[in-house]
Amino acid sequence: MAHIDDQNVLYIFDQTILPGAKATINFNMAKLYTTTNVDVPIIIERSKVPGPTVLITGGIHGDEVNGVEIVRQLISKGINKPKIGTIICVPVLNVFGFLNMNREFPDGRDLNRVFPGFKNGSLASRLAYQFTKNILPVANYCLDFHTGGASRFNAPQIRVKKGDAEALDFAKVFNAPFTMYSKTIPKSYRETCGKLNIPILLFEGGKSQDNDKTIAKYGVDGSMRILNHLGMLDDKFSVPDVNAPTVIIDSSTWIRAKYSGLLHTKIECGKHVEKGEYIATITDPYGQFRHKVKTNNEGYIINVNQSPMVYQGDAIFHISTSSQSNEEAEGEDN
Repeated sequence: MAHIDDQNVLYIFDQTILPGAKATINFNMAKLYTTTNVDVPIIIERSKVPGPTVLITGGIHGDEVNGVEIVRQLISKGINKPKIGTIICVPVLNVFGFLNMNREFPDGRDLNRVFPGFKNGSLASRLAYQFTKNILPVANYCLDFHTGGASRFNAPQIRVKKGDAEALDFAKVFNAPFTMYSKTIPKSYRETCGKLNIPILLFEGGKSQDNDKTIAKYGVDGSMRILNHLGMLDDKFSVPDVNAPTVIIDSSTWIRAKYSGLLHTKIECGKHVEKGEYIATITDPYGQFRHKVKTNNEGYIINVNQSPMVYQGDAIFHISTSSQSNEEAEGEDN
C-alpha cells in the first residue's frame, strides 16, 4: 500500500520517491486487443520540505476533456511543483475511455460507480481497486475535475456534501462561481474519499467532448488558491484574484421540455433569471409550431442543454431554487 514514512520518503506502486524528487509512474492495468500497452501516467512532484500531499485527477470519465485540460495546465505551467509537500497529478485516469471519447470503460462500466473496486473484478473495478490501494492512501486532499454529461453544459461549480464544514471551507477558498450542495453518489470516488476521511473537492464545468478555455481557467485558478491556502504554491506564482465570492446553491430543480422539437436557448449558463423569464424556444422543423420556455422561479441557471434537438421530458435547464452568498453562509456557520 502507498505510504510516506517517517523520513518523508514516498512509496507508491513499489517505487521509492525521495523528498525533492520528481517521477512519472506508468500505471498499467491492461492491454488493447492488439496487445499494445495502455499506461495511466502518474506525475509526482515533491518538495524537500515536508507538507501535505494533494492528489489531482481528471478524466475519470473518458470524454470529459475539460478536466484533463485543467490538470494538463497545472503540469505544463509548473504549478504542480510544490513549495512544501507533494503534488500527484493523474490527468487521465480512464485512458481507455479517453482513447475513444467514451464516458465508460470498454467493459461498459462507469469508473465513478465502482469505487473502491475489487482486485479480481471487472476492468473498471480493478483499476478503481489499484488506485484506491496504491495511490489514494497518501493523499491528504483531493481535487477531482469533471464536466457535464452529453450536451449538458455545467456552470463552473464545486460540489460538496451538505453538513461537511471542512469541504465547504475549502470550496470557498477554491471560489468557483457556484458551490452546490450535492449528495454523495454510492460507489463514487468522492464517497470513497469520504469513507477514508480525505477531504475532496469535485469540480464540474462545461460539457463532455469539449475543451473550453474559460472553464479551464476557473479550474486552474481555483487549484492555485487551494495550493496557496495549504502553503504549497511556489512564490513565483501570483494568487488569482477573487472577483466575486462563490454563490452557494442550497437546492435546485430541472426545467424539462414540454414538447419535442428543435431547442433554441436564449440565455447563457450561469446567469441569474427572474420568475417567468423567457429563456428558450422549442419549434418543429416545419415552421408550424413555436413554444416559449419560461422559468417557474427566480434563480441561477447552472446547467444548459446545448443539444439542438430535444424530446418531451428531456432536461433542458438546471436552475437553483435556493441560494445564498458566501457572506450569508458564513453568517449561518457562526
